[in-house]
This record gives sequence, structure tokens and C-alpha cells, in this order.
Amino acid sequence: MGESDRPLRSGWTTGACATAAAKAAYAALLTGAFPDPVAITLPRGGTASFALAEERLGEGEAMAGVVKDAGDDPDVTHGATVWARVRRRAAGGVAFVAGEGVGTVTRQGLPIDVGEPAINPVPRRMIATAIAEVAAQNGADGNVVVTIGVVDGERLAARTWNPRLGILGGLSILGTTGIVTPYSCSAWIHSIHRGIDVARAEGVPHVAAATGSTSERTAQTVLGLPDHAMLDMGDFAGGVLKYLRDHPVPRLTIAGGFAKLSKLAAGALDLHSSRSEVDMGALGQWAAEAGVDAGTVAAITAAPTAMAALAVARERGAPLADLVAVRARAAALKHLRGAPVAVGILVVDRKGEVVAHV
Repeated sequence: MGESDRPLRSGWTTGACATAAAKAAYAALLTGAFPDPVAITLPRGGTASFALAEERLGEGEAMAGVVKDAGDDPDVTHGATVWARVRRRAAGGVAFVAGEGVGTVTRQGLPIDVGEPAINPVPRRMIATAIAEVAAQNGADGNVVVTIGVVDGERLAARTWNPRLGILGGLSILGTTGIVTPYSCSAWIHSIHRGIDVARAEGVPHVAAATGSTSERTAQTVLGLPDHAMLDMGDFAGGVLKYLRDHPVPRLTIAGGFAKLSKLAAGALDLHSSRSEVDMGALGQWAAEAGVDAGTVAAITAAPTAMAALAVARERGAPLADLVAVRARAAALKHLRGAPVAVGILVVDRKGEVVAHV
């Protein structure tokens, strides 16, 4: 079996890594010895074991670190050291603190309150469960302060949605299963959902979902929207539309290149080149139905790429971009299933110029 043929390897979330580090640190605080490897229970059952990359036992506190292995997923935190420092407190169970590299929530709409460390609910429960387990094994009360950090997390966070979502100072500790499935893009879709949540909480009446940086810049300029109204949709049109069904915002503009929006117009919800293709026959058919002359229809259908078809149409005065925009809007409304969301479409070319806006 060649390298490209082997099964993709799963990995671990930052939440799982933080739980392992916290469990090891608390065990060392109580016993003087770090369990290595340290085993944790996953939210949906089963266990996972983690080797420790760092361990330090001090006066009244202990620290352990785990290197995150995201498997074959292109995760920004792959290889980062997630660490936990645990110290006793008099009462109150488990309290959480953001250490260096973990962000703090500054906007409403996220699952964590403003002012709290960006450690999501499931990782908090995982850590609290692990602390309780160690406490029960050692006759302790489990009253601790757990500080979670990520080495170089603030720099890594600049490559995520966190600044736009109002999570400042570092990364979020995430994960609902503890497991990272390669190329599931769950973190990306999670960020889309949180972006919508923040926009709703702040009363933003109009959001824009863009397929890429060029279309995002154009849309933000044309529409005059603030940063927190911009959704980095990428190829996940379905991730935006399905979430908006149940969490509507009054107005949505989808912005993107002609090729990707042609796929949406044809009904695709995943716009990645490996998972959907531009239907050149459909482009020609739409042009024909709009009364475009037969020669131009034939040239559009025979074009080698979507951009070549657009070039032919523009040269001959055929409104192909407008036809795609109208159909893309109809497709989006279909998938919204009557949710109270007005939809607009902004089609841009590779230079960022608007070629259609409906």
C-alpha cells in the first residue's frame, strides 16, 4: 500500500490533550508522581492514552504538558504543546483559568460567558470528570484551580477565527468527542456556527459568507460590514445555510468566485473542487433558457473552465454571471427552507471586481 493509499489517521482535540495534562498534573500534586502515559475517558466512551512532553512539580502545584497529535488532519494546532497547571483551593470544585496561549471571551454569543477562558463546555466537563476521578482514587476533595495554556497559542490563534469572534489572547480549547477526524473540517464548521452566534448576539442584521479572501474583501467593501459580520464560509455553503435555518439572521450575502457560485447554483453545498464540479452543460442550458444566441451557448458549453465560459459570455454580452447569481440565490433559499433570511449573491472575478450582484 502506497503512502497515498493508506487510511487517514485520526488525532486528538485540544480538549482531550488538556484533559490528559490536567489529570496527570493533579495526580502528581496528590501523589508526587506523574502517570505517564496518562489515560482519559472520552465523551462518547472508550479511553485514550497520552505521553507527557512536560512535567513539573512545585510547591502546592503541578504542571504537565501534552503535544497535540491531530493525526492526518491539517489542524493549525498539530504539534502544539497543550499544558495544564493544577493547584489546590479551599472549596468550590474546579475553576478554570486561561494560561498563556489560551484566549479569553470578549463577545456575547459564544457558549462561554464573556470574561471566561475560551475552554469550551465539553472540555470543561472532561477535565472536571478527570479531576473527580483522581480525587476519588486518592481521597481528595477535588477543589482545584486548573490553568490551561498552549505554547505559542497566541501566534497560532491569529490563523484562526478567534480574533473575529472576540476571543482574544490565544486559542480556544475545543472538542466534543475528543477525537479529530481527518478532513472532517469540523473546526472550520464550528467556527462558522460560532460566527453566526456572535452576529446574532450582537444584533448584526446582515452577515456575509465568503468563499475566499478575495471575495471577502470585496464583499466587506461593497456592503460596508464590520469584521464580526463576515463569515469565512470557504467551501462549506451547507455549513452556513443549515445553521441559519435554526439560527436566522435577517440578511445573508454569499460572496464568491464565479466557479464556486456556479456549483451552488446547481445545488452543491460543498464547493470544494474534489467534491463538486462545475457543470458546463448547465451553464449553457441556463444561457439558452435566458435567450442567449446559439453560438454563444455552444461556446459557453464547450469552454474548458468556468472562468473561460464567463470570459466568453462577457465578451459577447451574455449575462451569464447574473444568471448564476439568480440561481445561486434560489438554491440558497431552497436550503434555508423558509427560514426568515433574505439572501443576496455577490459574484466576483479573480481581481476582486464585482461581476454580478443580486
